[in-house]
Amino acid sequence: MNRSEAKNLIERYFRQLTDGCGHDDCDNELCASCSRFRPLDKNAAAVRALELCKINARLCRLRTSLTESELQALDLKEDFSDVHYLTENTICMIISVCEEEDDYSALIRVVGRVFSNASALTQSFRKNEAERSEPIGGASSRPGAALEVTVDIDSVRRVYERLRAIDQAESALLNALVSLAPNMELDLEYLDVYETNPDYLNIFVILMENDNLHSPEYLDLALPQLCKAMSKLPLAALTRLCKLWSGCEVQHIRRIMETFQQLITYTVVSREYDGEHLVNEDETVVAACKCLKVVFYASMAGGDVDTEHNDDDDGDAADSDELTLHELLGEERLYKKAPPVDLLEKELGVRPIDCRKPLIPFEDFVNESLNDVVEMDKDFTFFKVDAETKFSFQTSPFVLSVFTKNQGLYYDNRIRMYSERRLTALYGAAQGQQPSPYLKLKVRRDHIIDDALVRLEMISMENPSDLKKQLFVEFEGEQGVDEGGVSKEFFQLVLEEIFNPDIGMFTYDKDTGLFWFNSSSLENEAQYTLVGIVLGLAIYNNCILDVHFPMVVYRKLMGKRGTFRDLPDSHPVLYQSLKELLDYSGDVEADMALTFQISHADLFGSPVTHDLKEDAQDIPVSKENRQEFVDLYADYILNTSVETQFQAFKKGFLMVTSESPMKYLFRPEEVELLICGSRKLDFEALEKTVEYDGGYSKDTQIVKDFWETLHSFGEEQKRLFLQFTTGTDRAPVGGLGKLKMIIAKNGSDSDRLPTSHTCFNALLLPEYSSKEKLRERLLKAITYAKGFGML
Repeated sequence: MNRSEAKNLIERYFRQLTDGCGHDDCDNELCASCSRFRPLDKNAAAVRALELCKINARLCRLRTSLTESELQALDLKEDFSDVHYLTENTICMIISVCEEEDDYSALIRVVGRVFSNASALTQSFRKNEAERSEPIGGASSRPGAALEVTVDIDSVRRVYERLRAIDQAESALLNALVSLAPNMELDLEYLDVYETNPDYLNIFVILMENDNLHSPEYLDLALPQLCKAMSKLPLAALTRLCKLWSGCEVQHIRRIMETFQQLITYTVVSREYDGEHLVNEDETVVAACKCLKVVFYASMAGGDVDTEHNDDDDGDAADSDELTLHELLGEERLYKKAPPVDLLEKELGVRPIDCRKPLIPFEDFVNESLNDVVEMDKDFTFFKVDAETKFSFQTSPFVLSVFTKNQGLYYDNRIRMYSERRLTALYGAAQGQQPSPYLKLKVRRDHIIDDALVRLEMISMENPSDLKKQLFVEFEGEQGVDEGGVSKEFFQLVLEEIFNPDIGMFTYDKDTGLFWFNSSSLENEAQYTLVGIVLGLAIYNNCILDVHFPMVVYRKLMGKRGTFRDLPDSHPVLYQSLKELLDYSGDVEADMALTFQISHADLFGSPVTHDLKEDAQDIPVSKENRQEFVDLYADYILNTSVETQFQAFKKGFLMVTSESPMKYLFRPEEVELLICGSRKLDFEALEKTVEYDGGYSKDTQIVKDFWETLHSFGEEQKRLFLQFTTGTDRAPVGGLGKLKMIIAKNGSDSDRLPTSHTCFNALLLPEYSSKEKLRERLLKAITYAKGFGML
C-alpha cells in the first residue's frame, strides 16, 4: 500500500468512527451508525482510525445520497456503463464501490469516458436550478462578482480532491484531456460550437480546476493542447470566462496564472529559437499567452478599478500633409495613429490605466524566460505590419518587461526618425532646398531656456513633424558633435532652470521631494509646453531625465484625471487632513465649521478663495456630504486649479509622442521609469556587463583597483561617477546591468584626470601607478566635471 492509499484508508476509518456509514441497520460495532457503538471525540477517533488501519479492520460501505431511481439507472452490475455524465454523488459512490472491491478499473473507465467527451463533460457537475444564480466559487467568492453559471465549482473542486488520492485516476484524467483537447479545438474553429451551445464553456471551467495541470505530465502534451483549444474560444466566451475568474479568490486565479506561466517558461527553456525559428511562431507559447491574457484581465476586473475620471481630450497632434506622404511611400501601416484595439479590453470595459490594484500584481505576469528570447526588431515588424498574419507579443504587453517594451519603443522611434529624413529628402528634391534631416537646436548656456523655447515654439507652429526627427544639440561657442552626450547635458540644464523654485513654474514639497504645477505661476503656457516637449523628446531620443513628479502627473498624461486617491503622493498633508475629515466620528458640521468654499495661498502668499460648487459659502460640510466635499476638493487641486498649465504641458508632450505606441504598451509607473530611469543603482550588475578596450581586461590590475575603489564610494559619489560617465545619475530601464559601458585605456601613468565620452558611455582611464592615485584622480574628475570639453 502506498502512502496516498494508506492516507485515504485512515480517512475512511475516521469518517466511519465519527459520521458512520449512514445505514440504519448497521451491525458493525466499529461504525458510528451501529446502535452498539460507543461515541468517540475526534482526537480519540483519529487514534483509533490509525489502529484499525494497521489491523485491516472491517469497513462499512458508505450510503450515498443518490435516489433509488438513480441507483437503478446506474445498474452497478453493468460496470457503470450507463453513466453518461458525472456528479459529485456519482463519483463518490463509484469510488466507494471501487474501494470496497479494491479495484479502481470501473472508476478509471468512467472518468476516462466522460472527461474525453465534450458533450458528456458539458453536462457534468451541473448546479441545481435553485443554485444557478450563485457566483462562481460558491460562498468563497468575492462579493459583488455574481455571474450565472451552470457548473458547481465547489463540487468540482471536491471531486478533484478525491481523485488526487487515486493514482490511476490522475492518469485517466491526463489521457482523457489529451484525447479531448484536439477535438475541442476543431469544434471551436470549424463548427462554431459555442454559438449553438454556450454551456460549452463549462468544459474549460471544469478542466482548469485541475490543480495538477502544471505538473510535468501535463506540460508536455495535454496543457499545450488545452491552451490551443482555449485560444479558439470566441470573444464572448473569453469575456465570460474572464468575468467568472474575476469573481474568484486570489489564490484560485493565481494558480491559473501560474499554470499558463509555467507552460510558457517550460516551452521556452526546452526549445531553441533563432532568426529562422522565432518564439512568435511557437504555437504553444502563443496560445498560452492568449490564455494568460484572460487571467490578466480577470485580475484587473476583480481588483480595484476606476473606470471613471477619464480625460478624453488627448490634444490635437499637429499634422500637416505628413500622413499623405507616408501613404505615398506605402508606410501608412507603420504610422497608424490609433493604437491597436484590444477586443477583450473593449468588451470588458477595463484598461490597465483603470486598475489601481489588481488581484495579482502586474509584475507577476512578466515572464523573464520569454523576454530573453523575444527578438523585438522582428516582433515590432509583426506588431506594425503583419499583425493579421503574425503574432506579436506587443499585443500582450503585460508579459513583457519594461526593458523589452522599451526596445520596441526604441525601434518605433528610430524608424520614425529615418522616415522623417526620407521626407526631408523628398522635400529637398521637390523644392530644390536642403533642409536639415535633424531637429537642430543651437543654444547658449547663459540663455538656454530662451533659446530652446524660441526654437521649439517656432518648430511646433511651423512644422511640428520636425519634432519627430533625431535631436541634435549644439552649445554656441563649444566644439563637439552631438552623438547623444550633448543632448543629455542639454536636457539636464534645461530642467535645472525650469524647476528652479525661484522661477515659480512649479512648487516644491521638501517632505516628498516632488514638484507640482504652480496654479499661480506668472509664466505663459509656452513655457509649460516646452517642458512637455522636453519630456517627450527625452523618451523619443532615449534619454533619462532628472524629473521629480508625483505619479498622478503620468496618470493624467495617459488620460486619467486626478482623484482623492492620488493625493497621498502629491499632497500628503492635504490628504491626511481630508482623510481625518472622512474618518471623523463626531458632529462634522458643528465641530469642523467647514463650507464648500476653500482657501489657498497664491504665488505671493496671499489667500485665494474658491467655490467648489454654487453658493459654496452657504453650504456647510456635514457627515452626509463630506465625501462630495473631499472629491470636489481633490478635483480642484489636481485638475481644475492647474488646468491651463497642465494642458499646455500635455500638449507639448503629445506633440512628440502622439503617434507612439507608448500609451498602449506602458502603464504610468513604467512611463515614469522611461523618463526618469531608476534610482536603484546596482554597480555589481554593471561590473558584470562592462566592456574593456585599449588593452584593458577584467584581470588588469588597474581595472581591479578601479572596481574596488568605485564599490567603496558612497551613494552620492557613485551618482557623480554615473553622471560623469553617462550624462545622468540614473540607471536606464532594466537597471545598470543593461547599460553598455566601456572602460578604455588612455595612456600610461600620468597626472591626467580620467575623461569620458558620455555619448558612448565610455570612461577613458590612464593606467595609474597606484590605487591611491586612481582614487584621488577619479574623485577630482567626477566632482569638478561640468560642461563639454572642460577636461
